[in-house]
Amino acid sequence: MQTSVIYGLLIPFVGTSLGSACVFFLKKGLGDRVQRGLTGFASGVMVAASIWSLLIPAMDQSAGAGTWAFLPAVIGFWVGILFQLGLDHLIPHLHQKSSRAEGPHTQLRRSTMMVLAVTLHNIPEGMAVGVVYAGYLAGDGQITMMGALALSLGIAIQNFPEGAIISMPLRAEGMSKPWAFAGGVLSGAVEPLGALLTILASGLVVPALPYLLSFAAGAMIYVVVEELIPEMSQGEHSDVGALTFALGFTLMMALDVALG
Repeated sequence: MQTSVIYGLLIPFVGTSLGSACVFFLKKGLGDRVQRGLTGFASGVMVAASIWSLLIPAMDQSAGAGTWAFLPAVIGFWVGILFQLGLDHLIPHLHQKSSRAEGPHTQLRRSTMMVLAVTLHNIPEGMAVGVVYAGYLAGDGQITMMGALALSLGIAIQNFPEGAIISMPLRAEGMSKPWAFAGGVLSGAVEPLGALLTILASGLVVPALPYLLSFAAGAMIYVVVEELIPEMSQGEHSDVGALTFALGFTLMMALDVALG
């Protein structure tokens, strides 16, 4: 495997780890407005990545189908939505600012379920990066090295605030700083692992690339709508989340167009 591809797979994980390290430098927890802003930013990046890095390439690759070129993207998108919905119901997890866990009843600690919640929405991000790099390695002319790098950088940028958003509450739950940092890092470890497994299965992945690109997009959009936007909108009304959403969206859009 090319060294540049390995670096590309690790870039999002580095973003999560650096964000998690904020627990060592910030004495107080993140303020409500800051959390809203970071969550809005992450949402904007994920939506733009889903469109420009995943859905549009999926439909471009199906262009030969003519009028039905949209079909693989629609099917893959819905399978991604339902996949993430299934994980949501099968794995116990606890969202930020929530007192009630989702998924099966369990005796797991609050801190563990908070890590699981972030891990859940890191799964489609890892798959998205893996699918794009698998397409590049297979010689798909519509997926370039720079386009794949743009997606990795975009995910890494939005992973930085996510790392802080998980490690700081873990610290507030009573964890020591090193353990809170480790929890944030572990929540992001699923991304390079998922990406690597996707690439190793590239023989199966490449023929179904349009479906898998849109699958990753569907799973990411589900996370944004089901988890991130509600968290961004809780409590007193504020425009911060909407503005940072727009910032994240335009940044990811610019990255993809400029590098892709």
